[in-house]
Amino acid sequence: MLATMESRTDTASAAPLKESGPYWDKFEELQSTARDPAWVTAARHAAIARFGELGFPTLQDEDWRFTNIAPVAKLPFRPVLAPCTDGIAPEALSQLPFAALPGPRLVFVNGHFAAALSNLPPLPNGVKLCSLATALATEPALVQPHLFRHAKAEANAFAALNTAFFQDGVFLCAGPGRILTDPVRAIYLSTLKDNGAITHPRNLIIAEPGCQFTFLESYVSLGDAARVTNAVTELVAGDSAVVEHLRFQDESPHAYHLATLHARLGRASQVIVHSIVTGAKLSRTNINTILTGEGLECVLNGLYLVQGDQLADHHMIVEHARPQCVSHEYFNGILADKAKGVFHGRILVRPGARKTDAKQTNRNLLLSDDATVDTKPQLEIYADDVKCTHGATVGQLDEESIFYLRSRGLGLDTARRLLIHAFAGEIIERIRHAAAREELDKLVWDRLEQHPLVAEKHQDIPKPE
Repeated sequence: MLATMESRTDTASAAPLKESGPYWDKFEELQSTARDPAWVTAARHAAIARFGELGFPTLQDEDWRFTNIAPVAKLPFRPVLAPCTDGIAPEALSQLPFAALPGPRLVFVNGHFAAALSNLPPLPNGVKLCSLATALATEPALVQPHLFRHAKAEANAFAALNTAFFQDGVFLCAGPGRILTDPVRAIYLSTLKDNGAITHPRNLIIAEPGCQFTFLESYVSLGDAARVTNAVTELVAGDSAVVEHLRFQDESPHAYHLATLHARLGRASQVIVHSIVTGAKLSRTNINTILTGEGLECVLNGLYLVQGDQLADHHMIVEHARPQCVSHEYFNGILADKAKGVFHGRILVRPGARKTDAKQTNRNLLLSDDATVDTKPQLEIYADDVKCTHGATVGQLDEESIFYLRSRGLGLDTARRLLIHAFAGEIIERIRHAAAREELDKLVWDRLEQHPLVAEKHQDIPKPE
């Protein structure tokens, strides 16, 4: 760990700080040019102080005991404080995931909004969509009640660091009853070439009662630097809102990706969150959902495909705070070579949350003897009259399933490939937006086929149309 330092702001704690100079120096550099509202400045000061107290998590922290974050902590701290598009032309986006889908598109290069690469067509009355930096200046009455209120910095060092240093992200507020037929897309592109360069995207998504929309966010990178992305998304779904949120992370195998999603869901809402992870040397996705209204349905759905020495970690808390709510978690992992997967899912049923229906499933397919998984499904129940289940499996391809397919005339390699693709496909099939599902299905198919442990060149299966 880095040397300690004393707090140097009136709003910070007087306790000694674990983290030292570079973080504070960069924070002062940011503050010297910032034009934030006073309430944002106060939140930033409190957050950097809290990060200094917490420091980076270690293996001694229960929630991080399977994921060693030391490689991130040892990198030089180089937050990207100024915009830099690196001369990227709009046509260069055509090959990126979801870039060709219809509808609004917000592009961020190295954490800063790139208006020339974005597309913001007219939207229905009552729908506000812009960069978060713009919303802070033009829509403070919509932003202030929610920003920093859900992804709080008190117990999450990376959320604290994001609060202190975020530059921009997506602001989406859909008014009551508004329906968006085309998805809203956020593309985060990193072109950073310095090890330790770090961006802090921040998204605020507000679904007013009765509205419906799909929000897609993707993270991709060019080059092989050991860069860091530390992203935070706050999602608020009002009563009877219908929201689908798909998060796709496909950064370079030398990058590090930390993600936090906090969602607060209202009565009778329907929210489905997908987390698809194929990139980064180390990724950690924290998903916290609070079910605050009766009769709502929440689905968390995830797939991680990792190989080499990649590590993909999903840590989730689903808090049932009201009666008659449904939550289902489905996470599948396919791991090859020396890759590692981590899954920690916690279902928390508060007193009074009767008639809760909660299900949690984590299934892992190991394609090599050196791949490993640490999985910890967890139930914490303080109410009666509930139905809660959880389960986890870790193993290789089922021999009986292979035998069944071979008995139907398929070769061994073909049978193995069909089972592997089906294992990934059961997660992809839950994506409700048809165009996004089809594009991601083809991408995952191609990614699996590129690995020699999945596909043999002399066996062909027709590719999905």
